[in-house]
Order: sequence, then structure tokens, then C-alpha cells
Amino acid sequence: MSGRQIMTADEIRRATIRLSHEIVEKQAGTDGLVLIGIQRRGVPLARRIAASIAEHEGAALPVGALDITFYRDDLSMVAQQPVVKGTELPTGIDGKTIVLVDDVLYTGRTIRAAMDALVDFGRPQAIRLAVLVDRGHRELPIRADHVGKNVPTSREELVRVHLVEVDGLDEVEIERMVAAPQPEPVA
Repeated sequence: MSGRQIMTADEIRRATIRLSHEIVEKQAGTDGLVLIGIQRRGVPLARRIAASIAEHEGAALPVGALDITFYRDDLSMVAQQPVVKGTELPTGIDGKTIVLVDDVLYTGRTIRAAMDALVDFGRPQAIRLAVLVDRGHRELPIRADHVGKNVPTSREELVRVHLVEVDGLDEVEIERMVAAPQPEPVA
């Protein structure tokens, strides 16, 4: 099933550069900043943002990866054998400003799980959120500090982010979920 493209590779590149500038501006520099991508597509996005910051600020920021699998509130509904992707955090997040990076912000549950996981590793001074796409429909009081693109959606739609590092191409698609046919009642 293929969806309608809502972001091209160039639009993703421009959004990533804009996010990098916003993050540095809000922090008033790069001191104490750490970027942590949420597994899976948040990790390459965090690396891209860090590369952009290095290019325009000349500062190499620490970048980490956070696996939230066991912090999810729907773990029992996801899979019997969940796939753990691994957490790799830069040493010492205490007192740092952490920017969590993810591909899509939807209900806020992934971000809540990420914050729960993060505080198990230390006590950051602040936690901020950068997302490539904010599609709305929050179930928790969570908002992104930095957004690449706001995309109004219905709950019947899916937003799919494809990144070269994971999927072999850069694009964002939106598609309508097709309801499964209901079986005929047996008399």
C-alpha cells in the first residue's frame, strides 16, 4: 500500500537544517546540549541534526540512541517477543539539556516512555523534544519544542517516515488505513 507523499528528500533535508538552527538558538549555543534519538528513525534524524549543527556552529554534539521498548504502556499488545534495538547514551547526562529526537509525534505515549527511560540513566537539567512530523491527536499533555512539519491528520491515517539509513530513501507519506472486512455472521 502506497501513500501520498507529503515531504520529499529535499524538504526533509531543509526541515532538519531548520531544526538544528532552532535547537541552537533556543539553547543560546551548544554548551551542555546532547541529542538522543528514539529508536528507530529518531536515531538517524538526531545524527543528521548533529551534523548540521557541526557544520554551522563548528561544535560536535554528543548523540545517543534510546530504546523505549520495555517502557511502552502497550508492550503486551505490540508483540510476544519484542525486538530490542539497544540504548547507547553518551556518558553523563546529569545536568545536560537533552533533546529527544523522533520522527513522528502522535499521541505522546512514545515520548512519555522515552522520558521514563531517560531518567533511569540520570537527571538532565532539561528535556526538550524535536520531531520531524507532528500529526496531532495527543492523548497526553506533551508538545514538541521543535517541529519540522505540522501535518493535520485523521485517526484513520498513517504517517510513514522513510529515511535512507533505515529504508533506502528519504520521504514522508500519509496513507489512509483500510478497515479489515468483517466476517459475515453465521446463522
